[in-house]
Amino acid sequence: MRVLLIGANGYLGRFVADRLLADPAVQLTVLGRGDDADVRFDLASGSPGALTRFLDAVHPGVVVNCAGATRGGARELTRHNTVAVATVCEALRRSGCGARLVQLGCGAEYGPSQPGSSTAEDAVPRPGGPYGVSKLAATELVLGSGLDAVVLRVFSPAGPGTPAGSPLGRLAEAMRRAMQSGDGELKLGGLGAQRDFIDVRDVARAVHAASLSAAQGVINIGSGRAVRLRDAASVLARVAGYGGALHELDGPPGPLRASIGHPRPDPDHAAPVAYPYPDGCGSWQQADVRTARDRLGWRPRINLEESLADIWMEAACRI
Repeated sequence: MRVLLIGANGYLGRFVADRLLADPAVQLTVLGRGDDADVRFDLASGSPGALTRFLDAVHPGVVVNCAGATRGGARELTRHNTVAVATVCEALRRSGCGARLVQLGCGAEYGPSQPGSSTAEDAVPRPGGPYGVSKLAATELVLGSGLDAVVLRVFSPAGPGTPAGSPLGRLAEAMRRAMQSGDGELKLGGLGAQRDFIDVRDVARAVHAASLSAAQGVINIGSGRAVRLRDAASVLARVAGYGGALHELDGPPGPLRASIGHPRPDPDHAAPVAYPYPDGCGSWQQADVRTARDRLGWRPRINLEESLADIWMEAACRI
């Protein structure tokens, strides 16, 4: 099976590439913007016609799209998350390769949900921020394309390679600095949110399974269990051997509050809007993952403590 992977240099894409390369039945071709891609192509600015010619030449059986942006203004998010997917869909429609499309979506497409509930694929999406809006628009393009396609809505990925700008990445970095400076207490904000964390290696397994399946539509990929960020902080402290006190700052994250959940302002752009929850998902998110089990034969294998241990190992190397 020849698989074309788009976005192999990204956080999720690296692990998807490793998983696909481990399958001897897969012939992997990588398309992306980096010099190490087999073919250099920018989905946000390249034409569908150029991509169609490449598809006809390579003739993949599956196209996996892990490319996208998680930060930036609405215009940048739309270019990399929506326009790019429109290019992929149009190129596949024009091509004679008949490839199956596996698109990586995200839990932010759903937006806030009722505390204590599990969000299933038939929930009405109400994204609470520009990132979720751009990813939902991409999902709608895929579902309306008429292609053999599946969208994996990945909830909160964790594990090795976790970006420093993510909530768990910021948490690990704050703890590293506290241990390096010998601080006996760590004051953190934004720890009240509860998220469904799923290890990136389990996400890669889900992509592999989706590539081999005939499943279409939307499938949630998560652990099926919401975890409060303050509980994740306690686990990380135990894993790291941090014996200091953890003090949670009261109130939602804001621009003047040292918050794990709030993104740092980008000096090259205007200051971001101070959403109470920057991912637009409110105080609670938990995936209903029964569809992934039933249609992909997939279940998460790696628990959050192992994911956090890997995050800490990378952070500790910077001490």
